[in-house]
Amino acid sequence: MKKDILEKGAIIQRDKETYAIAPHIPGGITSPAQLRKIADIAEKFGAQALKLTSAQRIAIVGLEESRLDEIWEELGEKPGAAIGMCVRSVKICPGTTFCKRGQQNSVEVGLEMDRRYHGLELPWKFKMGVSGCPNDCGEGCIKDVGLIGAPKGWNVMVGGNGGSRPRLSYKLVENVSTDEEALKIVDHLVQWFKAKDKRGRLGKYIDDVGFEAFRDEVLNGLKD
Repeated sequence: MKKDILEKGAIIQRDKETYAIAPHIPGGITSPAQLRKIADIAEKFGAQALKLTSAQRIAIVGLEESRLDEIWEELGEKPGAAIGMCVRSVKICPGTTFCKRGQQNSVEVGLEMDRRYHGLELPWKFKMGVSGCPNDCGEGCIKDVGLIGAPKGWNVMVGGNGGSRPRLSYKLVENVSTDEEALKIVDHLVQWFKAKDKRGRLGKYIDDVGFEAFRDEVLNGLKD
């Protein structure tokens, strides 16, 4: 039976014959030219549908396996990390770049996180969100690591996830005053998770050891 093809970013569909792929669109920020190219390729290769995903990508659905290499070559895009044990996505809200409610620059910070971590191999799947205000349109509340903007800086959230056993994230640090310091904390969390080598979502580990113990371990390591 056919399966997902990790190296081609291809996900087997319900018919067990065709695949969906999703070009990487950092933060869901695209251009008319990129949209035209995706639409033209979907038509050329007989895609069954174009689907806007929750990870701010456009999935091209219902493609033949034999043509995947050709499709990627014509797209000239990197696959979105929609499968595999890695940083799957960095969801980004419009923040102070576009939104009247933005309190922190989620676009700049989120795109930097995407540049650093998207597709990074880890012991388990890992998702991130960056929101410019407490309305949290980047859904840091259900991400392994999230940044949520507030008037005095960033709140760093950890341990959230959706899925069949959803959990809300915990506030690890609040009012981080600079983007650089927030990114430093995020980097520490990613490297900590990688070194810990636990097979499971970050939130499950936090539940197993208790949030207080987790917070002490992580923050003490940040000081070293």
